Amino acid sequence: MALLQTPTVDTSFTAPNFELIGTDNKTYTLSDIAGTNGALVMFICNHCPYVKGIVDRLSSEMEQLQKAGIGVVAIMANDVDAYPEDNFANMQLFAKENGFTFPYLLDKTQEVAKAYGAVCTPDFFGFDKNLKLAYRGRLDSAGHKPADSTTTPELRQAMLKVASGNPAPIKQTPSMGCSIKWKN
Repeated sequence: MALLQTPTVDTSFTAPNFELIGTDNKTYTLSDIAGTNGALVMFICNHCPYVKGIVDRLSSEMEQLQKAGIGVVAIMANDVDAYPEDNFANMQLFAKENGFTFPYLLDKTQEVAKAYGAVCTPDFFGFDKNLKLAYRGRLDSAGHKPADSTTTPELRQAMLKVASGNPAPIKQTPSMGCSIKWKN
């Protein structure tokens, strides 16, 4: 398991479109999930300890963004032959067990992850209403450790600023996690 950090935000980057199957067996595109005030595209998986470390608060954080008009989607791009814990049936179970209020999509070819430049799980891409990248950082200051009363919800704070038409903070702490499990 290689530990990686995401690169800094590139505000000239525009969200690439996609067409992927969700754990609800529906097909989704970027326009299907984009909200009136922006979109959050995250790359996660089922087995990563860094994802498991945040999953207890992921749905509640995403619900707050959705209420602010930000569309949310999670994408799993790992090689499921090498990591069967991340296969589609397990994705369906993971989404249900964790109360996902957003689509959880399978990037079987890994082309979407490559188009976004995803490097790790979790990897968060927060876009403004014009689908320009505004945030590329971590979920919160707790990282993969349990959140407590001192935890700053960095992603939520940044994206709520973006949703209200303001720029995201310039200082963004990179997300950290397991590498995407690329196919050979």
